[in-house]
Amino acid sequence: MSETDESFKAVQLDQNAAESTKPEPEIPQPYSSEADPASTQTEIGERTPALASTEDDQGGRWTSAVEQFKIKRFFVLRPGTLDHAIEDIKALVNPKDDGAVQGIWLMAEIDHWNNEKERLVLITENSLLICKYDFIMLNCEQIQRVPLNFVDRITHGAFSFPPRSLLKREGEGVRVFWDRLREPSFMSRWNPLAVDYPYATLTYHPVRNVNDKLARMCEIHTFREQLTAAAQKAHARNPVPGKANGVLVLNQPVLIEAYVGLMSVIGNQNKLGYCLARGNIGF
Repeated sequence: MSETDESFKAVQLDQNAAESTKPEPEIPQPYSSEADPASTQTEIGERTPALASTEDDQGGRWTSAVEQFKIKRFFVLRPGTLDHAIEDIKALVNPKDDGAVQGIWLMAEIDHWNNEKERLVLITENSLLICKYDFIMLNCEQIQRVPLNFVDRITHGAFSFPPRSLLKREGEGVRVFWDRLREPSFMSRWNPLAVDYPYATLTYHPVRNVNDKLARMCEIHTFREQLTAAAQKAHARNPVPGKANGVLVLNQPVLIEAYVGLMSVIGNQNKLGYCLARGNIGF
């Protein structure tokens, strides 16, 4: 073979080697709907917290809007209504028999059939006044006056019912006794309109979380402490013959002896014991 042929072959081999070292062009892959599971899970994991937080925020705003609508239906929240009621009640206080007003609370009273009723409660130097006030017509309909030197026991704690009762109630309350030796009669226990019970059961008003002023007026712990102190002073100032002087304070469940109470369930769910805006009907 001649030198010319050998050089030609060498050059051709070098060109083939150079071409073989060039990178091959990338061929575009067709789109596939089946993505990589790991990347898919990562993307979902990145998006899920944002979606969950958004749903939680929307649910919280909806719940808050519904609760605000329900709260605004209470007539006691109308501008000036509560102040007007307080002035009306103060005008009914007898300075000679009751003494000076020491505190005013907005509460709910629970009767022996588990019915809630809106009440204004006053503590004076000598009396405990539990007032039924009509916040729609702005007038006091009833006052239950209890001399403080007759208050002999105060219990506070969570609500409880008999073992076979179908009712239940969340929260806690305060029960004030003024005649521990007298038990309710059989007729009184089964009479939903009975008012001769020797005690009163009080709990939080539904509007207590609206603002700081109402939070103070609805606080049952402060009420219990001030009532205990006022009753102790009343016992020392004017003891009752034949009764033990002093107030016994017990932390124990507040028992409501109601078993079925269908009317109380309907009434409490619809807040029939409160002055609410109910369209064309008011209770």
